[in-house]
Amino acid sequence: MHLLWIWPNKLLVSVSTIHPISDSISHMIDHSFHIAFCVDNHYFKSMGATIASIVVNNPDRHFTFHVFAFSATDDQRNRLQSLEKNPHIKTQLHIVDMTIFNEFAEMIASSYYSLSTFTRLILPAALKEATDRVLYLDADMLCVDNIDALTVMHIEDTIACVISDVGWQTRNGRDGRYSTLQLKHPRYFNAGVMYINIPRWEASKISQQTITLLLHEKKRLAFNDQDALNIVLDGKARFISVRWNYIYSMIADLKNGQLVMKPFGNAVFIHFAGAIKPWNEWSGHEAKNLYLYYHAKSVWADMPLDPAPTNYKEMRIFATLLAKQGKYFQSFKWYRRYLTVSLRKKLK
Repeated sequence: MHLLWIWPNKLLVSVSTIHPISDSISHMIDHSFHIAFCVDNHYFKSMGATIASIVVNNPDRHFTFHVFAFSATDDQRNRLQSLEKNPHIKTQLHIVDMTIFNEFAEMIASSYYSLSTFTRLILPAALKEATDRVLYLDADMLCVDNIDALTVMHIEDTIACVISDVGWQTRNGRDGRYSTLQLKHPRYFNAGVMYINIPRWEASKISQQTITLLLHEKKRLAFNDQDALNIVLDGKARFISVRWNYIYSMIADLKNGQLVMKPFGNAVFIHFAGAIKPWNEWSGHEAKNLYLYYHAKSVWADMPLDPAPTNYKEMRIFATLLAKQGKYFQSFKWYRRYLTVSLRKKLK
C-alpha cells in the first residue's frame, strides 16, 4: 500500500498495489517501458484492446502496464494477470480509495466523464519508485504502429510531453480553449496522452497545483482536470506530434451520416474521444472493425461489443442517427427512452 502525501486539505491518498513487481523480475525494470491507465469497471474491456494493439505493434518491446482503478473483480484481476503469460509483459493493478475524489463528483455529473479520470493526477507519486517516466493513456484508443520514436525521446528537460487537442469553439473562434482559460501560451493539449517525466513533475508539484485549482475554480474548468492541467503546465510542457494522440471523432462522422473511417495518416495512437466509441456496435461505424481486430487479440476477447446504447447520451445520438437513416419509428422509440432516462437522472 502506498500513502501519497499530495492531497490538499487531506492527510493522504491510499493506493493498494495488487500485483507488485517482484524482486525476481526487477531486472526488467530498467528496460521495460511503463504505461499507465486509469479505468472504471466499464473500461477494462476497451483497455484490453488498447494493450493488445500496443503489444501487437511492438512485439519485441518489454512493457509494464499499470492499471489504476477504484475496484476490480476477480475476473478482471485474473485477466489482467494473464497478460504476463507473455514474457515481455508485467502488470500492476493499483486500487485507489474512491472516497478521496468525492469532491469532484459534481463536476462530472452532467458529462460522460468518469470519476476515474482524476486518478491520473496521482500516477507520478504512485510510480516514482518504479520508474522515472511513464506514458499515461486513456483507455479509448488504439495503437496502430510502433512506439520506437517515443521510447528514445529525450524528455529530461521537460515535465511532460503533450499533444495539441482539436480546436474547440470559443468566442474567439476554434482556438483550442486557450483564450477561454487565458493561457499565456496559445497551446491547449488533450490530457488523454501524457509522457511524464516523474522526477520533474513531482519536484514542480504539478498534481498538488492541479488539485488545488480543481477545488477552488470548478466552475470555469469545463473539461475538469484537463483544463486544470493546461493551466498549471502552461509554458512548462513540450508539445509533440499529433501522431501520438490522433483524435478521431466518431460523433462528427455520424452527424454527417458518414460510416466509413477517414484516413488517419501516420498516426501511432488513434484516440476515439467523445461519447461514441468503436465498441458501440449499434453505431454501425467502420471504426468497429479496427477495434474488433485488436479486441480479438485481447484477454477480454470473449466479451461482446455493446449491442445497444447504455446511457441517455448514447440514446439521443442513436435516435438522431436512426432518423438520418429514415428509420423514424425506431428513432422515435429511442428518443422516448432518452427522454425517460434523462428525466430520471435529473430527478435523482
